[in-house]
Amino acid sequence: MPLMKDQQTFVAVVGGGPAGLMAAEALAAAGQRVEVFDAMPSVGRKFLLAGKGGLNLTHSEAFEAFMHRYGVGEVSLRPWLQDFGAEALREWAAGLGVATFVGSSGRVFPADMKAAPLLRAWLHRLRGQGVRLHMRHRWLGFDAEGRLRFAGPAGELSVRPAATVLALGGASWPRLGSDGAWVPHLQERGVDVAALRPSNCGFDVGWSEYFRQRFAGQPLKSVAIAFEGWRQVGECVVTATGVEGSLVYAASAALRDAIARDGSATFELDLLPARPLDWVARELAHPRGPRSLSTHLKTRLNLSGVKAGLLWERVPKEVQADASRLAALIKALPIRVAAPRPIAEAISSAGGVRFAAMDEHLMLRALPGVFCAGEMLDWEAPTGGYLLTACFALGRAAGQGAAEWLRGGPQGL
Repeated sequence: MPLMKDQQTFVAVVGGGPAGLMAAEALAAAGQRVEVFDAMPSVGRKFLLAGKGGLNLTHSEAFEAFMHRYGVGEVSLRPWLQDFGAEALREWAAGLGVATFVGSSGRVFPADMKAAPLLRAWLHRLRGQGVRLHMRHRWLGFDAEGRLRFAGPAGELSVRPAATVLALGGASWPRLGSDGAWVPHLQERGVDVAALRPSNCGFDVGWSEYFRQRFAGQPLKSVAIAFEGWRQVGECVVTATGVEGSLVYAASAALRDAIARDGSATFELDLLPARPLDWVARELAHPRGPRSLSTHLKTRLNLSGVKAGLLWERVPKEVQADASRLAALIKALPIRVAAPRPIAEAISSAGGVRFAAMDEHLMLRALPGVFCAGEMLDWEAPTGGYLLTACFALGRAAGQGAAEWLRGGPQGL
């Protein structure tokens, strides 16, 4: 669909994920004409992937506990999540005809668990508001006059909108559109960008060939990870290179930063978090007669499979024979991780445009009229609905900020 000749009459939103589409909705609601550009053949691809196993839209926990999940980003994100948090997001979904429910873990899902119906309803409403989508338009930065450059199906295109919202994502899952290619385009314009790093990611351990071949892909259920005073019970998965999964993701920011600081990190894995150490020690001290240690572990502790395999992998034979020392290791088995997995494999990314580089409306101080939103900003969060909630809130805030700037500031870039 061709753009209008008078290009300054529209606002460009670059990026068709949740943050970009929410910015477009806020702008359209303010009476602005909105053109959305995205490099992919269709919008919301990562959003749809996130909903493949059930769309975890947000979380139901109390606001202060919710905010604490954002770690060092809590202070920066607080104003926007106060304005549009979990309850507001559920009401917004209801306005699209999508009912939500709270699962047993406190996570919030659409009633049908699917992302596609919500996205379809949302796009239908956006089109009704006059928002237009331009697919297969990859942003190439700015030209010498400050216009936006795109590589599109018909060749390169330059446009000068009245304002711009960039919602380009981080660098995780690049095949879905978030590849971090925008970083040098902003840096060369004087925007302070923190290096993009993997978040909610797995880690390399360096298993033996025997352990890798025997146990890669197997889940570790009902275990706990402890690291630097933090402890949580959950599940994770042994991979060919190390560990991944929800419990590891929850510790990933601290582990990643420790590796960057010290070269490696070691967490403690509790293989029996529901049992106290003294109980484990007593059970191990029970005479086992002619039974093998493997059989003894299975009979007395119900420890077998990958959990027992970890003990053989990490505990020397002389220690295996010492019941008290083995008990201590069952409750706190050191697992050294050498490196996070590559950012392209991560669930999300950390780093991005620093909040100090923007004003209180998310407008770049170095580029008046250009706003940023979503995962391309310098924050991170665990899985559980926190990522999506913040992306929606930041997109809405950037769209409202751009609309307010257009009402009171000079037009154009």
